[in-house]
Amino acid sequence: MNEEILSDKQGLSIMIMFIIGTASIMARGLDAKQDLWIAIILAMIAHIPIALVCSYLLSTFPGKNIFDIIELCFGNIIGKVVLILYTLFIFHTGVLVYMNFTNFVNTVALWNTPKIIVMIIIVILSSYIVKEGIEVIGRWAEVFLIILIGFILISRLLLIKDMNIDNLYPFLNNGIKPIIKGTYSVFAFPFTQTAVFTAAFSRFKTKKSYYNVYLKSLLIGGLVIFIISVTNILVLGVNRAVSVYYASYDSTSRIDVGSLLQRLEVIIAVVFSFGAFIKGSIYLLASCKGISRIFDINDYKFIVIPISLLMINLSYFLHDGVKDYFEWILNVWQYYAFPFQVILPIIVFITVEIRYKNLIKNIKKS
Repeated sequence: MNEEILSDKQGLSIMIMFIIGTASIMARGLDAKQDLWIAIILAMIAHIPIALVCSYLLSTFPGKNIFDIIELCFGNIIGKVVLILYTLFIFHTGVLVYMNFTNFVNTVALWNTPKIIVMIIIVILSSYIVKEGIEVIGRWAEVFLIILIGFILISRLLLIKDMNIDNLYPFLNNGIKPIIKGTYSVFAFPFTQTAVFTAAFSRFKTKKSYYNVYLKSLLIGGLVIFIISVTNILVLGVNRAVSVYYASYDSTSRIDVGSLLQRLEVIIAVVFSFGAFIKGSIYLLASCKGISRIFDINDYKFIVIPISLLMINLSYFLHDGVKDYFEWILNVWQYYAFPFQVILPIIVFITVEIRYKNLIKNIKKS
């Protein structure tokens, strides 16, 4: 199998779209209420160590992903157990990403269309691009990223007349605890979700590229999320933003420039759709790489279609509706994800530090 090598720009484009994709439509960190902007900044700062750990692991073992590194660290038996658990988590989260997209489409547009039909369409498209490889995903993201950021900025600028600065006051009115809860919410989703790229990425042109991609995407993606979230609060106010499932869609629907520009919520719908497509594709790719490692399959592309079908089937049985889905995401998932997105990379990092010399010898022999 040919080794897949990404350019810095391609890797950066994928990760930024991954960060802003589904987070562009869902209001995160609203536990902090009008202090949401503080929570987002703190979440970005908190994510820096995780980004550095992920970058270190990939740059120390160029050409290997987190599944390879886990087996090097923990051996065949324990390593396989960890691989299975981590792959199941990635697979499950990928299904949740696709479900988020289908819930959105059914809520705002295709009300009478069965969710399974929408799910089949996006998963088939994802399976096609995943079979083409991470380089094709990178080229695709490179083209569309600028367009999507442009859409977001235009929609925010058109909302200026509807913004009310009083919606950000009073400052720290609810104390520190809500800010901490809001910070963790944004930290868990979308920032630490980028840990999945330790499974999806294989090699960049230089070792410094991993740090470049992780840190720049955090800065740019975090800034875009900051702009979207703050403008949602300015336009909707805290109470309205908390009460709706898709705050960005709701705020953008208020754009009205005479009879010339109306119903521009389609802009946010397009941004979310492309972002969900990229995000789901990355989780599908990582799932396939994990399963191929577990069963010693040389080419992950061989199992893309079967894994895609499994995702479609699982989505049919998970969560009864949008309300049930959001309750799971808000109350369970962000804590369920913590061991896999934060603790596991740190444990692998510590193990690599302790066994560094022996691991390098094993890599040279492999």
